[in-house]
Amino acid sequence: METSVVDLIVAGFINCLAPYHLLLMVLGVAGGIIAGALPGITATMAVALLVPITFVMEPASGLVLLGAIWSGAVYGGSNAAILLNIPGTPSSIATTFDGYPMTRKGEADVALLTSLISSAIGGVVGIIVLLTLFAPLAEVSLKFGKPEYFWLCIFGLTTISAMSSGNVVKGLAGGAIGLLIGTIGLDPAAGVPRFTFGYQPLVQGIQLVPALIGFFAFSQVLSLVESNERFIASYRQTAGLVSKTVSALKAKCIAILVRSSVIGTVIGMLPGAGGPIASIIAYNEARRWDKDHNKYGKGVVEGVAASESANNAVIGGSLIPMMGLGIPGCPVAAVVMGGLLAHGIIPGSKLLVESGDVAYTFITSLLVVNFVMVVVGYFMLRLAANILRVPAYYVGPIVLALSSIGSYALSNSILDVTVMILCGILAYLCSKVGIDPGPISLGLVLGPIAEDALTTSLVIAKATGSVVQVLFLSPLSILLILLSILSAFSPLLIAKIKSQTTEGR
Repeated sequence: METSVVDLIVAGFINCLAPYHLLLMVLGVAGGIIAGALPGITATMAVALLVPITFVMEPASGLVLLGAIWSGAVYGGSNAAILLNIPGTPSSIATTFDGYPMTRKGEADVALLTSLISSAIGGVVGIIVLLTLFAPLAEVSLKFGKPEYFWLCIFGLTTISAMSSGNVVKGLAGGAIGLLIGTIGLDPAAGVPRFTFGYQPLVQGIQLVPALIGFFAFSQVLSLVESNERFIASYRQTAGLVSKTVSALKAKCIAILVRSSVIGTVIGMLPGAGGPIASIIAYNEARRWDKDHNKYGKGVVEGVAASESANNAVIGGSLIPMMGLGIPGCPVAAVVMGGLLAHGIIPGSKLLVESGDVAYTFITSLLVVNFVMVVVGYFMLRLAANILRVPAYYVGPIVLALSSIGSYALSNSILDVTVMILCGILAYLCSKVGIDPGPISLGLVLGPIAEDALTTSLVIAKATGSVVQVLFLSPLSILLILLSILSAFSPLLIAKIKSQTTEGR
């Protein structure tokens, strides 16, 4: 059996390195990068739009193209996050925390290349884990039930206190606003509308992507108009860009890249978690374990590396339960699974027996795609950075138009455009009192997931007769509760340790 798996891996590499497949990778990565950088065009949408085209291809070729687009789109979201403070995809929210400040400092080139290299490293780690361990790890992913998801979301929400160490109260206020927005729509327990004010379309709730476009893109346009600056930021090409960036990553980020890639892979394995949670937790862990955690949020490569390596590692992780159990780990994996089913390939325990050649061609192509992405992304990097040479009075209307189109295109609803505008105004007003959009978006991302998990857990507890047993006593729940407590109080503990150290001197 072991020899046959090795043979399948070798055959997969040979197949995916065929000139036709390499061309598909280049085209897919380039298209994905462009799609990911556009507000409202998520990785899910980019992959879904191309699925019908793959129907006329061979199964392996179609999956190679979808994988290339997926990888390119997840990375591409960082370009807008770094250059414009607009996460092109939800997975790039944490990239804005340090990426845009680096742009404001004139280090856009370094931030973009850091993002590219970190994305490739995270992607490679995730795919290696998928390639070698996806069968046993698929079973592990089933250990995560709704109670564990609830505590995972709580752990994610505690990062607000760490991210807002300068003013925890304002950070928590931002998180509360995001949680409140997330409650609009149907009550998951009672099934009745809440906070809709009698407006029927709001029953569907506030969609995540239009809200994020508003928090970051529309509010950014308002800030550009107010600032009256000629350019978004000064731009100068960095001499010796590659050597400078690689040296910085080697000196500062090796541990961060490894840890964040592992975090992204593990969280990717959990169905429904996804890139936003992985990147935010990885960013917070990088900040927590750094001796000088106060530098984060002011423009450092460590923050960009943590976020981007984690959200790209999610790709490999999310395919583990999809290919091993037929349970997609994220929306894009669900779309890819649809592509597999359309070609008559059934994910699950018999995948390697019945369609091993196609499966391993797909997996190995994802590994090769990360190297292709470095080459393609590097040539597109300078082109993307040139947006900083465009006067702000041109950039603002373009961003506004793309944001409106992207919001409307999600479900062809004018309500989503309205949500984008209102969320943008809210974020702009909150920024005036020192509340950043980061905690707000974090609350909006995690709130509905946490509420759904808690509601389902309470139903299970009612059936079993013990809330304590269901919510608090499983080994994974205990671990996540302890991590949440540590995360919530870590700023106070670090401050106390520093004050004692200072007094000792």
